[in-house]
Amino acid sequence: MRAMVLNEFGGPDVLHMADIDRPRAAPGNVIIQVAYASVNPADWKSREGWLSQYFQYQFPFVVGFDAAGIVAEVGEGVTTLAVGDRVVTASNQGLGERGTYAEYVASAEERCVKLPDTVSLRDAAAMPTAAITAYEAVHDVGAVSTGARVLINGGAGGTGSYAIQLAHQAGARVAATCSPGNADYVKSLGAELAINYREGNVADAVHAWAPEGVDLVVDTVGQGTLVDAVEFTRRGGVITPIATLIADEIHVDPARADTLGVRVVPTMASYLNQPRQLRALVAALVGGKITAPAITVMPLAQAGDAHRQVQDGHVRGKIVLDVNAALDQ
Repeated sequence: MRAMVLNEFGGPDVLHMADIDRPRAAPGNVIIQVAYASVNPADWKSREGWLSQYFQYQFPFVVGFDAAGIVAEVGEGVTTLAVGDRVVTASNQGLGERGTYAEYVASAEERCVKLPDTVSLRDAAAMPTAAITAYEAVHDVGAVSTGARVLINGGAGGTGSYAIQLAHQAGARVAATCSPGNADYVKSLGAELAINYREGNVADAVHAWAPEGVDLVVDTVGQGTLVDAVEFTRRGGVITPIATLIADEIHVDPARADTLGVRVVPTMASYLNQPRQLRALVAALVGGKITAPAITVMPLAQAGDAHRQVQDGHVRGKIVLDVNAALDQ
């Protein structure tokens, strides 16, 4: 099968097209013929070897956590999926197996969710990592409910796009930081206030919008961009910085947070929670409670260019790679 692989860690240029063996379905697993694979910040970090602390790489390695496609083979013991089913998956790459930048990918049965014909494979592929991370922050950590005030730092990115929608659907009032060009976009997702982080002071804007403080801050950007979040979070509120894995990153002062009665809960997608969360998210997508973010489609062969754009940090919504778009019919 064709796949974008790396034989060593490095920059985007280490990604190259190669022919490798197609995976076979182990017990409890399925093989998915990939239509689209989405690109996440975790992918370029995986390409550079940052995930060595979580699993041992086996070269040639295929990156990519997310995909949507058609079940091509089922392993022994699989009961809920059949050949021909349309599915979205948060794949086994988090265990060190080959990822989704390939014509076929192996995934555990519980990590796949069947899709109705009304949901496009393109839209579904954009979901897993970004939406699961947003779900973890908004629901599992933030426990957002009606009337809460929520700030999303980095509202126009993939995780931010889903976090705005999830918080809005939970009945919260939402503000989001973004560039001026993305103000209308974040408002279309449910943010009532778009804060231009390039001009003025974010803290002042939040204080004016929520004088008593916000209930939840979801920081999808990190890198020291919102270290003063404790100053506009109410006592009893929560700050959820999405893990970036960046060394020596400046974080919220834990002593100051403790003094002000604010919990700081670093957040990342949990491998154990992902199946439950992905099912809830697919149900929300099917039911029209959330929609796909802005999506840019790029050919699989341009995965390196997609990594450059994501690493630059200014992609609106998500980039998905066209592996075999003809399956999305």
